[in-house]
Amino acid sequence: MKEIITNSTTIYDGKILRLTVKDVIANGLPAKREIVEKGGAVAVVPLKDDGKVVMVRQYRVAVGEELLEIPAGLMDPGEEPLESVKRELKEETGYTADKWTHLTEFYPSAGFTNEYIHLYLAEGLTPGETDFDETEVIEVEEYTFDELLAMIETGEIHDGKTAAGIALARLKTL
Repeated sequence: MKEIITNSTTIYDGKILRLTVKDVIANGLPAKREIVEKGGAVAVVPLKDDGKVVMVRQYRVAVGEELLEIPAGLMDPGEEPLESVKRELKEETGYTADKWTHLTEFYPSAGFTNEYIHLYLAEGLTPGETDFDETEVIEVEEYTFDELLAMIETGEIHDGKTAAGIALARLKTL
């Protein structure tokens, strides 16, 4: 069942991703696979003491719309996932957390990318100042689990890492 790579050509090598075309032998036949190679990523469900989840809303050019998401971001080279998720939570929401729970890790779209996301629950939040990248426009919002689960069910939230994070965090906190 394993595909054998016979050649790999880099088409683009950018700041956050590399696009390669791999020639493979699949089921005895030659084929091409277009692969987006990325470093690791992190995402976090920040849960306040009052039961509200801290969310971020931002415009995503790739999908052409504004999305409501859990805070997330790319890991820096050599950075450990927990270190990265703490940094991302602070940058995007201003919050720091006393308690961190690793929920899971997963490939969000293994058919074309090797991106791997580490997902956490953050509790014992303390507010602070955000530190957005200079080109980021992020709105910080708060919702209950019930509100978020309803938005996932109706399709208002359709970001995969967010749906997975909310569902897993809710199960963990029941």
